[in-house]
Amino acid sequence: MASSVQESLADTKAVVTGLRERRLYGVVLITLSTVMWSTAGFFVRELHMDVWSTVAWRSLFGFILLFPLAFILRGSALFRVRESVGVGGLMSIPLMAMSVFGYVQALQLTSVANVMVVYATVPFLAAGLAFVVLGERPGLRSLCAAGVAITGVVIMAGSATSMSDLAGNFFAFIMTLGFAASIVIARRWTDYDATLVTALSSAFGAIICFGAALVMLPVVPMPNMTQLALLFVFSLATQSVSYLFFLEGSRHVPSSEAGLITLLDVVLGPLWVWLVFGEKPGTPALIGGALVLLAVVGYLAAPRGRSA
Repeated sequence: MASSVQESLADTKAVVTGLRERRLYGVVLITLSTVMWSTAGFFVRELHMDVWSTVAWRSLFGFILLFPLAFILRGSALFRVRESVGVGGLMSIPLMAMSVFGYVQALQLTSVANVMVVYATVPFLAAGLAFVVLGERPGLRSLCAAGVAITGVVIMAGSATSMSDLAGNFFAFIMTLGFAASIVIARRWTDYDATLVTALSSAFGAIICFGAALVMLPVVPMPNMTQLALLFVFSLATQSVSYLFFLEGSRHVPSSEAGLITLLDVVLGPLWVWLVFGEKPGTPALIGGALVLLAVVGYLAAPRGRSA
Protein backbone atom coordinates (compact mmCIF):
# COMPACT_ATOMS: atom_id res chain seq x y z
CA MET A 1 0.00 0.00 0.00
CA ALA A 2 2.75 2.41 1.05
CA SER A 3 4.77 1.61 -2.06
CA SER A 4 1.82 2.27 -4.36
CA VAL A 5 1.26 5.65 -2.71
CA GLN A 6 4.92 6.49 -3.13
CA GLU A 7 4.79 5.48 -6.79
CA SER A 8 1.69 7.63 -7.29
CA LEU A 9 3.39 10.62 -5.65
CA ALA A 10 6.48 10.07 -7.80
CA ASP A 11 4.33 9.97 -10.96
CA THR A 12 2.52 13.16 -9.93
CA LYS A 13 5.84 14.89 -9.25
CA ALA A 14 7.14 13.82 -12.65
CA VAL A 15 4.02 15.19 -14.37
CA VAL A 16 4.29 18.53 -12.54
CA THR A 17 8.00 18.77 -13.39
CA GLY A 18 7.23 17.98 -17.02
CA LEU A 19 4.54 20.68 -17.16
CA ARG A 20 6.91 23.23 -15.63
CA GLU A 21 9.62 22.36 -18.13
CA ARG A 22 7.15 22.64 -21.04
CA ARG A 23 5.93 26.01 -19.75
CA LEU A 24 9.51 27.29 -19.40
CA TYR A 25 10.25 26.04 -22.92
CA GLY A 26 7.20 27.89 -24.23
CA VAL A 27 8.02 31.09 -22.34
CA VAL A 28 11.59 31.10 -23.71
CA LEU A 29 10.39 30.61 -27.30
CA ILE A 30 7.70 33.30 -27.09
CA THR A 31 10.16 35.71 -25.48
CA LEU A 32 12.70 35.09 -28.25
CA SER A 33 10.04 35.61 -30.92
CA THR A 34 8.96 38.89 -29.30
CA VAL A 35 12.55 40.16 -29.11
CA MET A 36 12.91 39.37 -32.83
CA TRP A 37 9.65 41.17 -33.70
CA SER A 38 10.78 44.22 -31.76
CA THR A 39 13.74 44.76 -34.13
CA ALA A 40 11.51 45.85 -37.04
CA GLY A 41 12.05 49.55 -36.34
CA PHE A 42 15.81 49.06 -36.28
CA PHE A 43 15.81 47.41 -39.72
CA VAL A 44 13.54 50.04 -41.27
CA ARG A 45 15.76 52.85 -39.93
CA GLU A 46 18.97 51.11 -41.06
CA LEU A 47 17.84 50.21 -44.60
CA HIS A 48 17.22 53.75 -45.96
CA MET A 49 14.94 52.40 -48.72
CA ASP A 50 11.53 53.40 -50.07
CA VAL A 51 8.55 51.55 -48.65
CA TRP A 52 7.69 49.68 -51.87
CA SER A 53 11.16 48.17 -52.25
CA THR A 54 11.49 47.41 -48.55
CA VAL A 55 8.19 45.52 -48.35
CA ALA A 56 8.72 43.83 -51.72
CA TRP A 57 12.12 42.36 -50.87
CA ARG A 58 11.21 41.50 -47.28
CA SER A 59 8.07 39.74 -48.49
CA LEU A 60 9.97 37.89 -51.22
CA PHE A 61 12.45 36.56 -48.68
CA GLY A 62 9.54 35.68 -46.40
CA PHE A 63 7.96 33.55 -49.11
CA ILE A 64 11.28 31.86 -49.94
CA LEU A 65 11.77 30.99 -46.27
CA LEU A 66 8.22 29.96 -45.34
CA PHE A 67 6.88 28.07 -48.37
CA PRO A 68 9.48 25.24 -48.25
CA LEU A 69 8.85 24.96 -44.53
CA ALA A 70 5.10 24.62 -45.11
CA PHE A 71 5.81 21.85 -47.65
CA ILE A 72 8.10 20.04 -45.19
CA LEU A 73 5.40 20.19 -42.52
CA ARG A 74 2.43 19.21 -44.70
CA GLY A 75 3.88 17.49 -47.77
CA SER A 76 1.60 16.96 -50.76
CA ALA A 77 -1.45 17.74 -48.59
CA LEU A 78 -0.39 21.36 -48.96
CA PHE A 79 -1.66 21.36 -52.54
CA ARG A 80 -5.22 20.51 -51.52
CA VAL A 81 -5.97 24.22 -51.61
CA ARG A 82 -9.53 23.95 -50.32
CA GLU A 83 -8.23 22.39 -47.11
CA SER A 84 -4.87 24.11 -46.68
CA VAL A 85 -6.06 27.63 -47.62
CA GLY A 86 -9.85 27.68 -47.72
CA VAL A 87 -12.07 30.71 -47.25
CA GLY A 88 -10.27 31.90 -44.13
CA GLY A 89 -6.87 31.77 -45.79
CA LEU A 90 -8.10 33.60 -48.88
CA MET A 91 -9.44 36.40 -46.70
CA SER A 92 -6.29 36.55 -44.57
CA ILE A 93 -3.77 36.74 -47.44
CA PRO A 94 -4.53 40.35 -48.55
CA LEU A 95 -5.18 41.49 -44.97
CA MET A 96 -1.81 40.22 -43.78
CA ALA A 97 -0.06 41.80 -46.76
CA MET A 98 -1.83 45.10 -46.06
CA SER A 99 -0.79 44.90 -42.41
CA VAL A 100 2.88 44.36 -43.31
CA PHE A 101 2.83 47.31 -45.72
CA GLY A 102 1.13 49.53 -43.14
CA TYR A 103 3.70 48.54 -40.52
CA VAL A 104 6.74 49.45 -42.63
CA GLN A 105 5.13 52.64 -43.93
CA ALA A 106 4.18 53.74 -40.41
CA LEU A 107 7.72 53.12 -39.16
CA GLN A 108 9.08 55.28 -41.98
CA LEU A 109 6.71 58.16 -41.25
CA THR A 110 6.60 58.44 -37.47
CA SER A 111 8.44 57.29 -34.37
CA VAL A 112 8.62 53.64 -33.41
CA ALA A 113 7.06 54.54 -30.05
CA ASN A 114 3.98 56.00 -31.75
CA VAL A 115 3.57 52.90 -33.90
CA MET A 116 3.88 50.61 -30.89
CA VAL A 117 1.24 52.55 -28.93
CA VAL A 118 -1.28 51.99 -31.72
CA TYR A 119 -0.22 48.38 -32.26
CA ALA A 120 -0.76 47.52 -28.59
CA THR A 121 -4.51 48.07 -29.05
CA VAL A 122 -4.76 44.86 -31.14
CA PRO A 123 -6.71 42.91 -28.46
CA PHE A 124 -9.41 45.57 -28.33
CA LEU A 125 -9.73 46.00 -32.08
CA ALA A 126 -9.97 42.22 -32.38
CA ALA A 127 -12.68 42.17 -29.69
CA GLY A 128 -14.64 44.86 -31.54
CA LEU A 129 -14.38 43.04 -34.87
CA ALA A 130 -15.33 39.75 -33.19
CA PHE A 131 -18.48 41.45 -31.87
CA VAL A 132 -19.42 42.67 -35.36
CA VAL A 133 -18.45 39.53 -37.29
CA LEU A 134 -18.90 36.68 -34.81
CA GLY A 135 -21.41 38.16 -32.40
CA GLU A 136 -19.04 37.78 -29.43
CA ARG A 137 -20.23 40.29 -26.86
CA PRO A 138 -17.44 42.06 -24.96
CA GLY A 139 -17.84 42.18 -21.19
CA LEU A 140 -17.60 45.17 -18.89
CA ARG A 141 -13.92 44.53 -18.18
CA SER A 142 -13.11 44.49 -21.89
CA LEU A 143 -15.00 47.73 -22.49
CA CYS A 144 -13.28 49.48 -19.58
CA ALA A 145 -9.84 48.32 -20.72
CA ALA A 146 -10.60 49.39 -24.29
CA GLY A 147 -11.68 52.83 -23.04
CA VAL A 148 -8.37 53.30 -21.18
CA ALA A 149 -6.40 52.13 -24.25
CA ILE A 150 -8.28 54.45 -26.59
CA THR A 151 -7.59 57.35 -24.22
CA GLY A 152 -3.88 56.54 -24.44
CA VAL A 153 -3.98 56.45 -28.23
CA VAL A 154 -5.90 59.76 -28.37
CA ILE A 155 -3.27 61.41 -26.13
CA MET A 156 -0.47 60.15 -28.35
CA ALA A 157 -2.20 60.85 -31.68
CA GLY A 158 -3.53 64.22 -30.52
CA SER A 159 0.03 65.44 -30.01
CA ALA A 160 0.92 64.92 -33.68
CA THR A 161 1.80 68.26 -35.22
CA SER A 162 3.33 67.21 -38.53
CA MET A 163 1.67 65.56 -41.52
CA SER A 164 4.28 62.81 -41.31
CA ASP A 165 3.23 61.86 -37.77
CA LEU A 166 -0.46 62.00 -38.71
CA ALA A 167 0.12 59.79 -41.73
CA GLY A 168 2.31 57.43 -39.69
CA ASN A 169 -0.39 57.05 -37.04
CA PHE A 170 -2.93 56.35 -39.78
CA PHE A 171 -0.82 53.60 -41.32
CA ALA A 172 -0.15 52.17 -37.85
CA PHE A 173 -3.92 51.93 -37.41
CA ILE A 174 -4.27 50.23 -40.80
CA MET A 175 -1.58 47.73 -39.78
CA THR A 176 -3.25 47.06 -36.43
CA LEU A 177 -6.70 46.72 -37.99
CA GLY A 178 -5.39 44.22 -40.55
CA PHE A 179 -3.71 42.16 -37.85
CA ALA A 180 -6.83 42.23 -35.66
CA ALA A 181 -8.97 41.13 -38.61
CA SER A 182 -6.58 38.22 -39.24
CA ILE A 183 -7.02 37.12 -35.62
CA VAL A 184 -10.81 37.15 -35.95
CA ILE A 185 -10.66 35.22 -39.23
CA ALA A 186 -8.43 32.61 -37.57
CA ARG A 187 -11.05 32.21 -34.84
CA ARG A 188 -13.84 31.80 -37.38
CA TRP A 189 -12.01 29.52 -39.85
CA THR A 190 -9.61 27.38 -37.83
CA ASP A 191 -8.59 24.73 -40.34
CA TYR A 192 -6.33 26.55 -42.80
CA ASP A 193 -2.55 26.10 -42.74
CA ALA A 194 -1.13 29.22 -41.07
CA THR A 195 2.41 28.70 -42.39
CA LEU A 196 1.24 28.36 -45.98
CA VAL A 197 -1.14 31.31 -45.73
CA THR A 198 1.63 33.49 -44.28
CA ALA A 199 3.93 32.42 -47.13
CA LEU A 200 1.24 33.20 -49.73
CA SER A 201 0.52 36.58 -48.15
CA SER A 202 4.25 37.33 -48.46
CA ALA A 203 4.16 36.35 -52.13
CA PHE A 204 1.06 38.50 -52.67
CA GLY A 205 2.71 41.47 -50.96
CA ALA A 206 5.91 41.03 -52.99
CA ILE A 207 4.03 40.97 -56.30
CA ILE A 208 1.93 44.04 -55.43
CA CYS A 209 4.88 46.07 -54.12
CA PHE A 210 7.26 45.17 -56.97
CA GLY A 211 4.50 46.13 -59.41
CA ALA A 212 3.76 49.39 -57.60
CA ALA A 213 7.47 50.25 -57.50
CA LEU A 214 7.72 49.80 -61.28
CA VAL A 215 4.73 52.10 -61.82
CA MET A 216 5.27 54.75 -59.13
CA LEU A 217 9.03 55.15 -58.87
CA PRO A 218 11.07 56.90 -61.58
CA VAL A 219 13.80 54.29 -61.12
CA VAL A 220 13.43 51.07 -59.15
CA PRO A 221 16.64 50.84 -57.11
CA MET A 222 18.41 47.52 -56.75
CA PRO A 223 19.50 47.01 -53.13
CA ASN A 224 23.21 46.70 -52.58
CA MET A 225 24.66 43.61 -50.91
CA THR A 226 24.48 45.14 -47.43
CA GLN A 227 20.83 46.06 -47.91
CA LEU A 228 20.00 42.61 -49.29
CA ALA A 229 21.63 41.01 -46.25
CA LEU A 230 19.67 43.32 -43.93
CA LEU A 231 16.43 42.55 -45.79
CA PHE A 232 17.08 38.81 -45.50
CA VAL A 233 17.75 39.05 -41.74
CA PHE A 234 14.76 41.43 -41.41
CA SER A 235 12.51 38.77 -42.91
CA LEU A 236 14.18 35.96 -41.00
CA ALA A 237 13.86 37.70 -37.65
CA THR A 238 10.44 39.35 -37.94
CA GLN A 239 8.54 37.08 -40.31
CA SER A 240 9.73 33.47 -40.35
CA VAL A 241 11.84 32.30 -37.39
CA SER A 242 9.95 34.52 -34.94
CA TYR A 243 6.65 33.20 -36.29
CA LEU A 244 7.76 29.59 -35.83
CA PHE A 245 9.06 30.24 -32.31
CA PHE A 246 5.76 31.86 -31.33
CA LEU A 247 3.70 29.09 -32.91
CA GLU A 248 5.63 26.40 -31.05
CA GLY A 249 5.82 28.30 -27.77
CA SER A 250 2.11 29.13 -27.68
CA ARG A 251 1.34 25.42 -27.53
CA HIS A 252 2.88 25.24 -24.04
CA VAL A 253 1.78 28.56 -22.52
CA PRO A 254 -1.74 29.89 -21.75
CA SER A 255 -2.97 32.46 -24.27
CA SER A 256 -3.23 35.22 -21.67
CA GLU A 257 0.38 34.66 -20.60
CA ALA A 258 1.55 34.60 -24.22
CA GLY A 259 -0.25 37.91 -24.77
CA LEU A 260 1.52 39.47 -21.80
CA ILE A 261 4.94 38.31 -23.02
CA THR A 262 4.36 39.81 -26.47
CA LEU A 263 3.85 43.21 -24.83
CA LEU A 264 7.65 43.29 -24.57
CA ASP A 265 7.51 44.29 -28.23
CA VAL A 266 5.89 47.60 -27.27
CA VAL A 267 8.75 48.37 -24.87
CA LEU A 268 11.71 46.90 -26.77
CA GLY A 269 10.82 48.35 -30.20
CA PRO A 270 11.36 51.99 -29.14
CA LEU A 271 14.31 50.94 -26.94
CA TRP A 272 16.41 49.60 -29.85
CA VAL A 273 16.02 52.72 -31.99
CA TRP A 274 16.72 54.93 -28.98
CA LEU A 275 19.95 53.06 -28.20
CA VAL A 276 21.16 52.88 -31.82
CA PHE A 277 19.72 55.99 -33.47
CA GLY A 278 18.97 58.26 -30.50
CA GLU A 279 15.25 58.33 -31.35
CA LYS A 280 13.60 59.37 -28.08
CA PRO A 281 9.86 58.91 -27.61
CA GLY A 282 8.01 62.14 -26.82
CA THR A 283 6.13 62.71 -23.57
CA PRO A 284 2.69 62.13 -25.16
CA ALA A 285 3.91 58.79 -26.56
CA LEU A 286 5.18 57.79 -23.12
CA ILE A 287 1.92 58.77 -21.40
CA GLY A 288 -0.23 57.18 -24.10
CA GLY A 289 1.91 54.06 -24.17
CA ALA A 290 1.72 53.71 -20.38
CA LEU A 291 -2.09 53.90 -20.49
CA VAL A 292 -2.31 51.36 -23.31
CA LEU A 293 0.07 48.97 -21.56
CA LEU A 294 -1.90 49.37 -18.31
CA ALA A 295 -5.12 48.57 -20.15
CA VAL A 296 -3.73 45.53 -21.97
CA VAL A 297 -1.96 44.11 -18.90
CA GLY A 298 -5.13 44.53 -16.83
CA TYR A 299 -7.21 42.92 -19.56
CA LEU A 300 -4.91 39.93 -20.05
CA ALA A 301 -3.83 39.36 -16.44
CA ALA A 302 -7.23 39.48 -14.75
CA PRO A 303 -9.03 36.15 -14.32
CA ARG A 304 -11.46 35.47 -17.11
CA GLY A 305 -15.14 35.04 -16.48
CA ARG A 306 -18.31 35.01 -18.52
CA SER A 307 -18.45 38.79 -18.56
CA ALA A 308 -14.85 39.28 -19.66
